[in-house]
Amino acid sequence: MYPERTPHVPVQRAVEVHQPTPYPPAMAVPAPVVPVQPNTVPAVASIVLPDGRVVTGYAINPAHPEAPTAKPPVSRTAVNVALGGVGFLAVCGGLILVTSFIAALTAFITQLITLAAVIFGGWIAVQIFSPNGHQGGTTVNIRKAVIKRNKFYS
Repeated sequence: MYPERTPHVPVQRAVEVHQPTPYPPAMAVPAPVVPVQPNTVPAVASIVLPDGRVVTGYAINPAHPEAPTAKPPVSRTAVNVALGGVGFLAVCGGLILVTSFIAALTAFITQLITLAAVIFGGWIAVQIFSPNGHQGGTTVNIRKAVIKRNKFYS
């Protein structure tokens, strides 16, 4: 499955060696001296390198570490517990209000049903116990009535 191992002889290649070409040293030119007040930082800073070149650029302000954040006077856990308690009380109060509303609605509906029963019962009592019966109507004694063309005659 695998090919047999055969010894390999390293291949020799021609190697070329390159030597860097040195540049002639730069002539050191003295940089002009710029008078600067000792306590101020110029808007543009200049640096004289050891070989005499002058590098000019903007000054970089040193990074100031951030001030440590002050601890709050009350711990966050205490605030969270207090807010949770306020939320729990709000939910309990809402449930009490809903329960009271349902009880009041039930009492109101019961009173409406009772009022309707009293009014309807009173009307029936007036119909039954009135001495003249129903005024303006015709009282028919079925035993003595004679029916002729859908009219009762007595």
